[in-house]
This record gives sequence, C-alpha cells and structure tokens, in this order.
Amino acid sequence: MKQTILVVEDDKMIRELITIYLTKAGYDVKEAEDGEVAKEAFLTYRPCLIILDLMLPKLSGEEFCMWVRGKERNEVSIIMLSAKTRTADKISGLKLGADGYLTKPFDPEELVAHVEAVLRRTGVFCQKITSNGLCIKPRKGEVILYDKQVYLTKHEFNLLYYLMENANIVLSREQLVNQLYPNADRAILDRTIDAHIKKLREKVEDNPASPERIQTVRGMGYKFVQ
Repeated sequence: MKQTILVVEDDKMIRELITIYLTKAGYDVKEAEDGEVAKEAFLTYRPCLIILDLMLPKLSGEEFCMWVRGKERNEVSIIMLSAKTRTADKISGLKLGADGYLTKPFDPEELVAHVEAVLRRTGVFCQKITSNGLCIKPRKGEVILYDKQVYLTKHEFNLLYYLMENANIVLSREQLVNQLYPNADRAILDRTIDAHIKKLREKVEDNPASPERIQTVRGMGYKFVQ
C-alpha cells in the first residue's frame, strides 16, 4: 500500500509541482490550500508525512504543526517548506516538531530525497490503513474514526483489519470464518460473522442502517469499500 503524503501549500503552482514529483516517486498525495482545509484532510487521510508551508491563510503552518503534534505525536512526519531563511526560523520550526526544513525556492528532486530520508527513519511508526476518516493501526491495536477512538473487541478488530487489508475485494463468510476462527465449526460461525459485522457497522459507519464502508454483497459475502 502506498504511503500517503499531505501537501499543505497555498500557492497552487508550487502545490501541483510537489504533487507531480511525489506521485512519480510512488506516493499517494493529498492536497490542502490552507490550514483549516489541512485539518480536515489530516483527519480524513491520516498521512504518514506532511509537507507544510508556514505562511498559510486561516491557520499558520506553525499553528497547524502544533495541532498535529497534539493528535499524532510520533506517527506522522513533518517537513516544513518556507521562504523564511533565517537560522532562528529553522530552529523554531524544528523545535515545534518538524522532522525537516527546506527553504524556498527549492529543487523538487531534493524535496523528494528529503521525504524518502525522513520516511526511512520514521516509516516504521506509520503502519496504518486509512479510508475516508477511518484509520486502523495494527501495531497499536487502535481504531480512530475522524477524531475519536473506536473501541473494538479482539475479533472485531481482526475482522476490520482483514476487511481493510483487502479493500474492495469481496470476502466470503468462509474466508472470514477461517481468518478469525480457524478449524472451527463453520455452520455456527457463519452467524457469528454476521453478528460481528453488525457490531462493526454500529461502531464505524456514519449511518449503520445504510452502511457505506462495510457492504453486503448478496450471495457472496462482505467487502470493505475504499
């Protein structure tokens, strides 16, 4: 699965240039043109790395950085991108929680190299699957829906992780039973899977009565829609 990078930059040409280079390098790139849009994008996509311009409208890059660090202290990296070239500005940015600092104008290839270097150091902490505001962190056993932690049982967690790992693929009840309860009585556990799905929908769907994430495929099984 591709690592997600959020580019927060109010200059459209610079934002699009960065996106082109990072996409070519194999990353899944999301964009935000100001600090408020960036907050919404962060909660929706839970990126592994943020490229952050400091001089942003609505919410400054420094304020956004502090907000992010309050949400994800160790699981997202930040590279600041700024026209501020003084050493004091760079030190201030790094003290706020940045993992790197590049000044404008910059070479896009150098930026990509910085991204790769930072993710080599921090990528191990970014093992998560995110889809439309729902984020599962298998290393920590956590699930977050937008800005709230979701509490699941062990089987609910494993079921959700398996569904999200195989997003957009129809999984039969037999496959789900074998994943959660190997060598068990399938006839009984088919109904158990249905009960787990019902509970999951109550916890991770915006509208459990009309599920959009975990969908039933009649006669075949279930699939997680990404």
